[in-house]
Amino acid sequence: MKLLTNYKYWIINFFGWILFALFMLTIDKISYGGGSSNDRMYYLLSEGVLCGLLGFVLSFVILYFIENYFNIGDYSKADVYKLIAVIIVTQLIYHLLLWPILGIPASYFLNERIELTLLQKLTNVPHFLAYFVVWLFVVLTLKLVHHINTIKVKQLQLEANLKESQLNTLKGQINPHFMFNSLNNIRGLMLEDANVARNMLTNLSETLRYSLTKSELNSISLEDELEMVENYVEISKIQFEDRLQFETHIDEESLNKQIPPMIIQMLVENSLKHGISNIKSGGEVTLSTLVSDHQLQIEVTNSGKLQKSENSTQLGVKNIKRRLELLYGQNATFTLKEIKNKVVATIKMPIV
Repeated sequence: MKLLTNYKYWIINFFGWILFALFMLTIDKISYGGGSSNDRMYYLLSEGVLCGLLGFVLSFVILYFIENYFNIGDYSKADVYKLIAVIIVTQLIYHLLLWPILGIPASYFLNERIELTLLQKLTNVPHFLAYFVVWLFVVLTLKLVHHINTIKVKQLQLEANLKESQLNTLKGQINPHFMFNSLNNIRGLMLEDANVARNMLTNLSETLRYSLTKSELNSISLEDELEMVENYVEISKIQFEDRLQFETHIDEESLNKQIPPMIIQMLVENSLKHGISNIKSGGEVTLSTLVSDHQLQIEVTNSGKLQKSENSTQLGVKNIKRRLELLYGQNATFTLKEIKNKVVATIKMPIV
């Protein structure tokens, strides 16, 4: 924040100096009977204006030093000493110029000359020094507040960048093993049933396109996600053959709601990998959505039991939890339970 080039600061600083000098000097003298005549009143007003005007001009000397040589966020003792030296020099200039300048209205309005001894002039130094101390306090406060706000903005930007980086890392990607198995299945189907192989290849390409394009976004419509999940399931059915049954119960009101991309796909993938694939006879996966109390509920149920394998890292579950936390904080929840020989994964998130 450069005050030297800020016209608003110039205006406020100008009137601030003049008004402060009038209140501190002129009004004080008038209240004690100093304005006994019109000429005396005019002199006192001129005195206050000139004292403030001179302070206004010389304040730019100090401000120039602060803005070019004094870093409010990283200053040393030497910088403080230099600032004090600049203030002292400014005070010397102020008092050397003040009395000759005040002699002009004194001669014009009072037909008098200001004749003060050195001691009398020195007794006025603390009074006028207080003007500069007040001004310096205001300026340094403004600089400090701006510096703190800048740090806060940078901190928020760093946090946002970190959050974005974490989200990009956590966003769902197509499992390489799924790709490998799908391509092998397509190769095998080419000789058996070209039409099925062609449909499977189409589903796979749509799934890959979705993964590459939609995963760059932070949110998509649930309807778009369902289309991708359907393609994913159709491909998986080739691998599981007759062992996989898939059903959906979708609340029409939920179709246009925004959700993190590929989060349903991750739920379905998790149910296939840790549920259906461990059952010889296969099983059923059910996807349902519901809008209630300004919340969107997504539920994936699969046959099987909730058991943690020693080789499992549970990356899928941790991924889902972390993404929801980064996007919605405490307003979203993810639970994984076993109910009557079925594993139920439930996401509840606010509608945005």
